Amino acid sequence: MFDTKGQWITLTSYEDFDDGFTDLTDLWFSTSTKVTQARKDAALQHFKDDLEAATLQWEGHKAKSKKYASIAQELAEFEAVLQEEAEAARAAEQVAKPAAAKPKKK
Repeated sequence: MFDTKGQWITLTSYEDFDDGFTDLTDLWFSTSTKVTQARKDAALQHFKDDLEAATLQWEGHKAKSKKYASIAQELAEFEAVLQEEAEAARAAEQVAKPAAAKPKKK
């Protein structure tokens, strides 16, 4: 997905996407301090853009279209998990805020 200089490597083949999806999930759940949220967001957006381009390229080819559709389904499931985690984090913040805001009784 990213080369050693941090430049995005365009994904074109099914194998690129299959391997790239694994790389994307590894990147997203990395605990390394070098992996910023901006880098994660950029990787996800590049992956989606490349997948859309590949899907359009192979639209008339039934077998290849099915392969890319399966990657798109995996991506949709991944994004759903990310959304659920974001919502859970926001809910946890909302619960923590009122507890922290209560004044101490003397």
